[in-house]
Amino acid sequence: MSILKKENIVLRAEIANKTEAIRLAGTILVEQGYVEEFYIEKMFEREALTSTYMGNFVAIPHGTEDAKKHVKQAGISIVQVPNGVDFGDGNIVKILIGIAGKDNEHLEILSKIAIVCSEEENIEKMIQATTEEEILQLLNEVN
Repeated sequence: MSILKKENIVLRAEIANKTEAIRLAGTILVEQGYVEEFYIEKMFEREALTSTYMGNFVAIPHGTEDAKKHVKQAGISIVQVPNGVDFGDGNIVKILIGIAGKDNEHLEILSKIAIVCSEEENIEKMIQATTEEEILQLLNEVN
């Protein structure tokens, strides 16, 4: 199974708050078979420790260190929120990247995401994307 596939991407999500946003990013990981449902609770625990807001309209919610036992295999979910969702302190998130890490296999895709997200124009492309393929292509262009 691929770490990131079209079924892991939700476009044009309408989300009321940070809790809903994290739950959706986690639910995709559960539904696609990457994690046990309890992993979502660990994502909330992690968020309570320190915000996963990264700047540039991007948040990367993920579980705590002890959540790894709830990960079946590494996976990533992407949720596009064109209207944005408040992550607190006025930080607006328009792209959520949910991560379930196992055996470091997620690190390669994380580094790709970091490279893509370091360019504001790439984030804008992700926010404006109208198909899942556009987002996959953007992440696959990075070597």
